[in-house]
Amino acid sequence: MGRFWRVAALASAAAFGQAQDADFAMSVKQWTTKPEFLSPLVDHLPLVEGIPTPKDVLGYHAGTPKKLTDTTGVRRYFEALAKATKRVRIIEAGTTDEGRPCWSAVIADEGTIANLDAYKGYLARLADPRGLGEVDARAVLEKAKPIYHLTGGLHSGETGPPEMLMELAYRLVAEDGALYDAIRRNLIVMVTPVLEPDGRDRYVDWYRRYKVQEESEEDRLPGPPYWGKYIYHDNNRDLHYSQVTMRNWLRAYLEWHPPIVHDLHESVPFLYTFSGQAPQNANLDPILYAELPWFANYEMTKMIGYGMPGVWTHAFVDMWSVGYLGFMASNHNGMLRMYETYGNGGANTMKRKVQAEGDNFGAAQRQWYRPLPAYKDVEWSMRNNTNYMQTGVLSALELASSHPRVILENFYKKSLRAVQDGGSSAPYGFVIPAGQKDQSRVAWVVNTLRIQGIEVGTLREELKVKDGTFAAGSVVIKRNQPYGRLAKSLLEKQVFPDANLRTYDDTGWTMGLTAMVEVKEIGDKALLDAPVTALDRMEAKGRVDGAGSVLAILHNGEHRLITLRYRLKGVKVEAVEKEFTSAGVTVPAGSLLVADSERVRREVEELGLRAMALAAMPDGKRHEVDLPRMAVFSTWGYTQSVGWVRHTLDEYGVGYELIYKERVKKGGLRAAYDVILIPSQAGSAKALVYDIEPAKIPLAYKGLYGESEDITGGMGLAGAVELEKFVREGGVIITLGTSSFFPAEFGLTRRVEARRTSAAFYAPGPIVEAEVLKAGHPVFYGYDKKRLPVRYASGPIFAIPETEKNNWTLMKYTGTELSGLLKGGPEIKDKAAILDVPAGKGRVLMFATNPCYRWQNHGEFTMLFNAILHYND
Repeated sequence: MGRFWRVAALASAAAFGQAQDADFAMSVKQWTTKPEFLSPLVDHLPLVEGIPTPKDVLGYHAGTPKKLTDTTGVRRYFEALAKATKRVRIIEAGTTDEGRPCWSAVIADEGTIANLDAYKGYLARLADPRGLGEVDARAVLEKAKPIYHLTGGLHSGETGPPEMLMELAYRLVAEDGALYDAIRRNLIVMVTPVLEPDGRDRYVDWYRRYKVQEESEEDRLPGPPYWGKYIYHDNNRDLHYSQVTMRNWLRAYLEWHPPIVHDLHESVPFLYTFSGQAPQNANLDPILYAELPWFANYEMTKMIGYGMPGVWTHAFVDMWSVGYLGFMASNHNGMLRMYETYGNGGANTMKRKVQAEGDNFGAAQRQWYRPLPAYKDVEWSMRNNTNYMQTGVLSALELASSHPRVILENFYKKSLRAVQDGGSSAPYGFVIPAGQKDQSRVAWVVNTLRIQGIEVGTLREELKVKDGTFAAGSVVIKRNQPYGRLAKSLLEKQVFPDANLRTYDDTGWTMGLTAMVEVKEIGDKALLDAPVTALDRMEAKGRVDGAGSVLAILHNGEHRLITLRYRLKGVKVEAVEKEFTSAGVTVPAGSLLVADSERVRREVEELGLRAMALAAMPDGKRHEVDLPRMAVFSTWGYTQSVGWVRHTLDEYGVGYELIYKERVKKGGLRAAYDVILIPSQAGSAKALVYDIEPAKIPLAYKGLYGESEDITGGMGLAGAVELEKFVREGGVIITLGTSSFFPAEFGLTRRVEARRTSAAFYAPGPIVEAEVLKAGHPVFYGYDKKRLPVRYASGPIFAIPETEKNNWTLMKYTGTELSGLLKGGPEIKDKAAILDVPAGKGRVLMFATNPCYRWQNHGEFTMLFNAILHYND
């Protein structure tokens, strides 16, 4: 059957009078390790005079063994293509942290490219159909064309998509035939070959230095310790678009409104096509859950028809979390599509074990959703990867180009129904009541919603509804808007549909809980008629009240108190240890005291803080707030979790030195540092200490964010000993999340045991309740409630001597689920969530929680900031 299709394809190409690239056909046949791993769509390449193939520009075909293209090469090829034809336009989308350009290429017929702005406008009108009557809507639908946006290179270790997309772009421009004519005529294909440019270049460089010699799974070496500035794999978990590059792509999405975003990844064999399995986010339109299997099943049908094994759907990624990058489409009434294609983490051909002996559920096992399974053992090449991915994408484009009106109508209907649903079913919206003590966290919630295009307003007058009375100035998010479904997904409590289901990522992210901001869900339809003033961006307004010689800067949980302290380096700053009242204003414990000056007043106002002037220093106990010499320790193998903490510290201007095993093993830590912060990383104490397994050769890393002659081996016992010396000599170690296994298991806190939950326990990132036991401890400055929402972080279950429980335990879990799934809550009930343990002359502050997670749990940030500011108090 495969031979028949290849002959048919070549005959078809010849019928259109296109010359064929014989070198390409011969090379592809050679690099494809089995005939059935090739389809008639990609076994040939037409030659068109004046239009360059990838080899014409780069010197090699896509899928060439041991060849990867960096971002400069990818851009060079697309620029050459755009220069040669009027069917391509390159659009810019900003720059990365390291200054590399973010961009996409748009491909369609000449007339469409010439009028691209008009087509962009049609999609914008369908994305927000308010005021668009039925007749006008039909008129727009008649003129519009769907954008099918293909994205690759988000995960830098998944190296194939950028290579494949260059070849695909050439085909879409140069190849003749009914398929390609329909795609160019009926669709606008947007191609983003590299979503993470910094990581692509760093990985390609690492591959060329180290991984290019890999010949088997046993030879495989780890990738570089960094992709982007802060994170790697979690660039697909950046729920609130905190990272510069990810925010570029969201902004581009909201400008162009592509009805389909198709994100290309690599992992499981041989090609998995996403169909939106359970658990599903019920807020999304039911149309989406029909569209996803429609496309997946069509691709399976085509590829199995070509005889290509290992193409499947279902049973992998689910539709619960809204935090994946590509979900910017489904969150905004479009369609998110996704592939996982088998890859080798480079461009080498190697033998792979697909399914172990005795595994009856692996990729080589036939299932209803995998009727032609993969092989148990395979020799896999980059060209196999290119063949599968490109064949799937061309099949998807075939379906889309055959039904452009259906895609557009569905996009329009989903947008329209989002508005209608918000106007006809509760909740009708959400209110953030005015007068909350910390306006900076309110502003964070508002601005994060606005980044996603969600409309927000402030009440012009007092509002009385069945759910309560809200003062003028309260923030209102009405649901009768195009992105009202997304607002609901972000602000409501997540109720997991079935505790027996498993999910791919987190289950809880309710913004009011994670930010510790009061958000009221409103079931009274009268909210929709409330007059509001549109709010584009909210800024917490700082102010200083009164006159006097001393300023008391109030601590109500404001993150920017730590920013202020670092800006006032060299200035004496004290903190009150108990709240007091002055001129009818409560000054909470932890509030800062500093001599009044124009500089301080300016900083307070700029940072959105509130201060009041006092005639003199108040009575009562206070302490000086010293700035610590702080190090942040990172393993080389788990820099991402550390990166989220680094990002947060950088955002708030907190000073630190990033250190690795090399500095720890060197010793002399106490002479250099007062505090060593060990963010959650590695998953276990052993992995934290021993990190990456030594390789046959040293793996040197010299670049941004650190240097090492060999990133493998970890700090080992020698490093653990130096950390113990540091704390015994009076240093403070702060451990977060899973890193808190380390002090207990390696003897820094000898009387603390760290245990794990049972196999029956399952808590994938829920928000749970914790109870503060020592409200006067500096860690809890700025918190006025005894019970707090915290993110469960799979940290240790501490066992401590009964005689020390009351002394060392600062906060404990109640075992109560607040949002998401907590299965087995009694296992953590009354277990310590934070310990403060003396060790020698120093202390170890151990968070079983992770108070600094993925730029989400802003309500917990203050615990970490307090620990830093008051490290010696």
